[in-house]
Amino acid sequence: MAGNGGYGEQKVLNLRFIVTYLAETYSRSKTIMIEAGVPCIPGYHGTNQDVDYLKSEACKIGFPVLLKAVKGGGGKGMRIVMIPDRFEDQLSSAKSEARNSFGDDVMLVEKYITTPRHIEVQIFADKHGNCVALGERDCSIQRRHQKILEESPAPHLEEAVRQDLWEKARSAALAVKYEGAGTVEFIFDNETGEFFFMEMNTRLQVEHPVTEMVTGEDLVHWQILVAEGGILPLTQAEIESRILQRGSAIEARIYAENPEMFVGEPSICWTGLI
Repeated sequence: MAGNGGYGEQKVLNLRFIVTYLAETYSRSKTIMIEAGVPCIPGYHGTNQDVDYLKSEACKIGFPVLLKAVKGGGGKGMRIVMIPDRFEDQLSSAKSEARNSFGDDVMLVEKYITTPRHIEVQIFADKHGNCVALGERDCSIQRRHQKILEESPAPHLEEAVRQDLWEKARSAALAVKYEGAGTVEFIFDNETGEFFFMEMNTRLQVEHPVTEMVTGEDLVHWQILVAEGGILPLTQAEIESRILQRGSAIEARIYAENPEMFVGEPSICWTGLI
């Protein structure tokens, strides 16, 4: 339901669903983030889907590029194109997968970061204009674009960069007047030390227990408080103090795959505090 805007404000018998909504499509979200001062990966996020036009935009960006479905998620509808000669085939493959998975094959084209880290920030916002970051999670260890290990705090990250990530995540949420739990995902370039906005997941994710362990907070309870119109229970300074006191947490997912088709099956998660 997090991806369906029609559910966010539904009321039944005076009950409000504790769900959030997909604030914007990925392409529109990039424009909003740039306007809010949140760095985004160079790319084409327009509506022209002509194959030759998309290829010309990819050449302007410079290979390698990443093709990504505008309504995608979970690694589906994504292809890495290393050289121009492979562009048409990879675009066709990505569009086919996107149509089958999401009923939409509109693609965006972005510069592919060759030495990336995947770092996401857990944010929470209430109806009163308050927004906090509850730390970050490093989700760089992946299989087929699916997260395997999630760790908080992110290791080997300069404190200045960490604080900047938190600030940009809060700016992203405030730019769309967000309420509730959300995850702002960034790609971090190990070569340059820069980071870029990827997307915002408008829900609690599978890996949220990692954040609960390093903050000592029940985030589902926070959702209920926000839905009731309450104020966030902790300030940013109080959250930072808790994270410093509680150490690190890691969540590991165990995946099952069909050895003939290499099709992933649902995962089982284990979370532990170190």
